[in-house]
Amino acid sequence: MTAATTTMTAPRPTLEELVDRIIDAIFGLDERVQPITSPARSIHEARRLRQTGDLDRALAVFADLDLSEATEGERRWAHAEFLDLAWRRFRDEAALVYSPGPNRAAVMTPRDGDLLDVRAVRGMRWRSGKVVSRRSLRGLRPLMKGAAP
Repeated sequence: MTAATTTMTAPRPTLEELVDRIIDAIFGLDERVQPITSPARSIHEARRLRQTGDLDRALAVFADLDLSEATEGERRWAHAEFLDLAWRRFRDEAALVYSPGPNRAAVMTPRDGDLLDVRAVRGMRWRSGKVVSRRSLRGLRPLMKGAAP
């Protein structure tokens, strides 16, 4: 009597699962301790959307991103990704950046006279579509590739 042997192989992880593992290793995340909606995972999702060409949805990820529990590295990463996405999306529209404090920023484009349209936000109560006066904003600057706040 011969025994038939079967070899069971575990399914290979997807590329996205491998990238998630790398992000977890870099930022010291553990799914048992931190929920799947961690800042690093959200930023990674925004990058994935950028790579598929969906810049508006990628920017929308940052509108509701809570960085209160984020590490300093995650905060810097979120800021850099947000500005890069904004530059890619609004570079032809004379966009301006307003950053009233740490972990907060808005990208705006000129409107009639002294008014600006809010086009993307990070860490602010404002929403895209809001209209604000240029006069009330201190520290407004042009959106440039590689510009720091």
